[in-house]
Amino acid sequence: MSKKSKGYSCIGLFNPKTPENVGSVLRASGCYGVNSVFYTGTRYDLAKQFCTDTKNVINNIPLIGVKELKDIIPVGCTPVAVDLIEGAKPLPEYKHPERAFYIFGPEDGTLKKEITDFCRDTIYVPTKGCMNLAAAVNVILYDRMAKIERGEEFSNH
Repeated sequence: MSKKSKGYSCIGLFNPKTPENVGSVLRASGCYGVNSVFYTGTRYDLAKQFCTDTKNVINNIPLIGVKELKDIIPVGCTPVAVDLIEGAKPLPEYKHPERAFYIFGPEDGTLKKEITDFCRDTIYVPTKGCMNLAAAVNVILYDRMAKIERGEEFSNH
């Protein structure tokens, strides 16, 4: 009996603001088997000494500062923007790519059009309001894991 692929996933954070959220994103990444986390901007660099990565996930999952997320899309990964914007697909209906690079906007803003333009898909979590960055990462990664565990196939477009 062959074991079903769990796929490969990475996280991209566009100009994250708080070390608390980045620490929580790292913790979620460890819980859900994310391979690496990339971030842009300087706000996190200024605050990272206050990082709240309570499980020291940073010792197992690389957290890498980059100039542009578009330039570091891991080989074979499909970029997926996660943002509450017009035209985004609701998460319950979404079929995750086997190799995904999920890109999240900042806590106090939205993704730039230059980012959503290079992403194959844009998805959102249906809520009555805007979610915290770390909460959104947890929900997206949980949805991915739950659908894989249920045996849903990955998208291949």
